[in-house]
Amino acid sequence: MERAGTPHQPSAKGEHMMGETSQEGILQLFPDIVPAQALQDLEGFDFIWCIFYCHLNAMNVDSDTGGNRGWNARVRPPRLSDRKIGTLATRAPHRPNPIGLSALRVLEVNADSREIRVKGLDILDGTPILDIKPYIKHYDAIPSAKAGWLDHLEP
Repeated sequence: MERAGTPHQPSAKGEHMMGETSQEGILQLFPDIVPAQALQDLEGFDFIWCIFYCHLNAMNVDSDTGGNRGWNARVRPPRLSDRKIGTLATRAPHRPNPIGLSALRVLEVNADSREIRVKGLDILDGTPILDIKPYIKHYDAIPSAKAGWLDHLEP
């Protein structure tokens, strides 16, 4: 689950299904930003999309200015050691805008405390959550979609 101390997404080879990795955790939302009413009805969804900021990504944060220091246009994904892939064709955290996206299984929603207990975490403790959206199977699943270079990996 971890690479160099940083959690990463489950295997591209299908070893884990979306939101089914073993890492559980709690998403804590700020009460001064998110009213309790905003979490109403979320418990009716099995999965959510969690959009977050990769705030500790050393490549993206310049310690002197706090600005973006750069990123590589091509990276070598962990599951593809023989060649580099264009960064925007991967889920690498080093990006022009260090924004992450995870599908998480909803285990419990506590609107009063602004907490969502989830399974399938691939983010660090303290990671800023930018937004949460429900996973809607009618719109978010495209069974016939191609997966580019991932389609060529052996199962």
